[in-house]
Amino acid sequence: MRAKTIAEAVIVFGVLTFQGTAQGQENTKAASSGMVEWVLPPLPTNKPQTDADAEEGRQHGRKLPILEVLQPVPDASLPAYQPRRDVEIAGHFKAAASDIMPGLVHLWVDAFRKYYPKLEFEVDPPYAGSLGAQELVKGALDAVFVSRELRPDDIKDFKAKFGYDPLSVPISGGSYRHFGFLDAVAVFVHKDNPIETLRFDQLDSIVSSTRHRGGPAITTWGQLGVSGEWADKPIHIYGVKPWNGFEEFVRQRVLSVPGKRGEWRDDINFDKLVFPVTGRVAADRYGIGYGGVAYIDAGVKVLALAEKDGGPAYPPTYENVAKAVYPLSRVIYLNLNKAPGKPLTPALAEFLKFILSAEGQELVVKEGVFIPLRAGQAIASRQMFQQ
Repeated sequence: MRAKTIAEAVIVFGVLTFQGTAQGQENTKAASSGMVEWVLPPLPTNKPQTDADAEEGRQHGRKLPILEVLQPVPDASLPAYQPRRDVEIAGHFKAAASDIMPGLVHLWVDAFRKYYPKLEFEVDPPYAGSLGAQELVKGALDAVFVSRELRPDDIKDFKAKFGYDPLSVPISGGSYRHFGFLDAVAVFVHKDNPIETLRFDQLDSIVSSTRHRGGPAITTWGQLGVSGEWADKPIHIYGVKPWNGFEEFVRQRVLSVPGKRGEWRDDINFDKLVFPVTGRVAADRYGIGYGGVAYIDAGVKVLALAEKDGGPAYPPTYENVAKAVYPLSRVIYLNLNKAPGKPLTPALAEFLKFILSAEGQELVVKEGVFIPLRAGQAIASRQMFQQ
């Protein structure tokens, strides 16, 4: 294969600061700019689920992906689980689970019941990726394991019935780049684009009409500090048509601020599904888009992202996602009906404490698909349901 062809096939996964010797700088092409580009080949192109795949997932859960060779190391600061002896943990509970979660959920349930054998916890098929808060509205379930952010309509209907929002507690990280298993989200541009990083406020100014982060509208690459032939070139935006899990995640994390929901610009080039987005950007010199890391199957440059002005910018490397420092890493939720100011049922509260403990997150590592929470994330999740 010609060198040019190889170069065109790579994906640039962010940049690393390079502080080498004078000799190293002479021998390293990118050193003159103080940066080294880390390149990886595109992933194989994935295809949408067939009807047969979806039915298999509903009955048995989705077929597990080929696992990463590297596995995350659990955070040593996670608290050990301390079983309750002062109160009886018993009863019968029913839950539902997303079709990517049955294996992990059953690991949690089986391990928890060893502490409390009088407890019954059913998590039966059908499993569905479309689960949300609607199942709680119906009143037939006590908990719902969900692998995405809730739809606005889910929350609206729940609040209309109960007068408050459902409680969505993060209980695990998503995956890094497993197709269909809540992979991290990346923002990418054409491989020739000189830009390396973006802040959330800049990204909001590019893609949203509401611009809740306070910046002016950004429509050209020059407004992001890119000079030369790029300065006056328009930014072409590619994304996933609402409603979609990827779209909702980016909307909540980047376009929205507390109390204000962000809205997309009208001139975005939307695709119904995430699959084509990387190819669209790879073919458009002035394009920018977003999608799951598992869907990056064309030669694009993936940007490092910073949540705040002056804050560190992180590319979506495996390590950064595993450490939960990459700002578009994803999480899995347990949805519950908890009235404000009232405690959870003791059994459900204890189950959550177990999931968020060292023992619970070790089971995430054991399954091998998802990434365990860091201690700070687990503490924040505990604070959501503890009085």
